[in-house]
Amino acid sequence: MAVASVQPYWDLTFDAGGDPDPVQRDALLAHAADLSDLVVFTHGWNNDLSTASALFDRFYAPFPALLAGAPGLRLGYAGVHWPSMRFSDEPIPGFPRPRQAVANGRDPDIATLKEVLPGHEAAADRIEELLAQQPADPAALAEFAALVRTLTGCASPRAAALAQDLDGADTPPALLTGDPATVCAALGDAVCGVQGGEPLLGGLTGKIWCGARELLRQASYYTMKGRAGTVGKAGLGPLLGLLATRAPGTRVHLIGHSFGARLVSFALAGLPPDAGNVTSVTLLQGAFSHSAYSPGGALDGMQSRVRGPVVACHSSHDQALGVFYPLASRLSGDDKSLLGDDRWGALGHDGFHHLPAAPALPLSAALTVPFPTQGCVTVDASPTVRTGGPPSGAHSDICHPELAHLTLRAAALL
Repeated sequence: MAVASVQPYWDLTFDAGGDPDPVQRDALLAHAADLSDLVVFTHGWNNDLSTASALFDRFYAPFPALLAGAPGLRLGYAGVHWPSMRFSDEPIPGFPRPRQAVANGRDPDIATLKEVLPGHEAAADRIEELLAQQPADPAALAEFAALVRTLTGCASPRAAALAQDLDGADTPPALLTGDPATVCAALGDAVCGVQGGEPLLGGLTGKIWCGARELLRQASYYTMKGRAGTVGKAGLGPLLGLLATRAPGTRVHLIGHSFGARLVSFALAGLPPDAGNVTSVTLLQGAFSHSAYSPGGALDGMQSRVRGPVVACHSSHDQALGVFYPLASRLSGDDKSLLGDDRWGALGHDGFHHLPAAPALPLSAALTVPFPTQGCVTVDASPTVRTGGPPSGAHSDICHPELAHLTLRAAALL
C-alpha cells in the first residue's frame, strides 16, 4: 500500500508461518544494492493492513527533514506486514476510532478474529453469542473459556513454546488455563482499574463478562505474541540474511512496535550470525519480556548480531504493558500481587532488566548526549509517549518526531 511520506519504499508481507510474498521480496532485493541504508518498520498488535500502512507513513514522515543535508545517504524504507489485529475499543492517537459495529450488526472483533485465526468459525459465533447474552450460569462462563482456548489455541504446548521469552516458561500462563470464574474476575478488576474504578453496568455479572471479553483479547494476543516470534525468526531474519548476500554494503535499521518489537528481535535469532548488515534496532513499546535479552532469556546474546545499539523505548503511560501484560504473563496461580512479579514485566513498560551494563537514559538526554554505539540501551519516553485512553493507554502513541530522531541517532545517521 502507498506510503507517501518517503521514497523509495517497499512493502514486505509475511504469512503466519513466516513465508514472504515473493514478488515484494524480489522487488526489494532487486534495488537493495543501490542503497546505503534501509530502514525496516514492523507494526504491532493493533493493526490491519490499511492502519499499518498509515502508521508507517506517519512515523516515517519526519525522516526527510531530519536528514536534510546528511551527506552520502541513499536511504530506502520498508514496512513489514504480518497477520495481526487490533481490537475495536483500542484507540490509536491521531487515527480515527474504528467503527464499533459492522454493517450486519455483528461484533467487529469477532469478525476480525475469524480472519486472523481461521478454522473455528462456529466457536467464534458462539463466543459472540455468549458475550451478547452474558448469562449468569457459571457453566456458560466455563463454556466461553473453553471456546476462547479453542479459537486461539493459546493453551496448547506449541503455543506456549512459541510465546516463550524466558527459559522454563514453556507452559501457558494460568490466566489462559485456570478457573474461568477466577480469571475473569481478576481481569474484570483490572479493567475497572484502568477505567478509573468506575462500576460496570450489570454489577458482578457485568464485571465478570467484561473480564471474559478481556480474556478473549489476552488469549488472542498471546497467540499473536507467538506468531510474531515465528515470523521474525523464520521469515524476516532469513530475508535479511539474503539481503546481506545480495547487498553486502547496505546497512539495515530495524524498528518494531509492540509485538512488532518482538518480531524484529526474533529476526536476529533467524539472521545468519555472520550477516553483519543489521546496524541498529529500535524497539517501541515492546510487548515481550524485559528479560528476553538477558542471561536465560530467549534472546540471550542476540544483541551481538547488531553492529550498533538495541534501543528499548518505554513509557509509564502504557496501560497495555503496565497492567495487562504482567497479568497475562503470570505462570503461577498463587495469591501474589497480580502486578508484583518482576519476572513477567514488559520491555515497553520499564526497559531492559538484568543487564547491568545497559545504560538507561531519559529521551531528552538520548537526543542530545553522545549516543551509545553498541549493546542494549533503555530510553524512558514517558514525557512524549503519554496519550491514549483505556484499555491500552499510550501503547500506540509512537508517531512523534522525537522518536524518529531517536531512531536515526541509534542508526548513527544523525
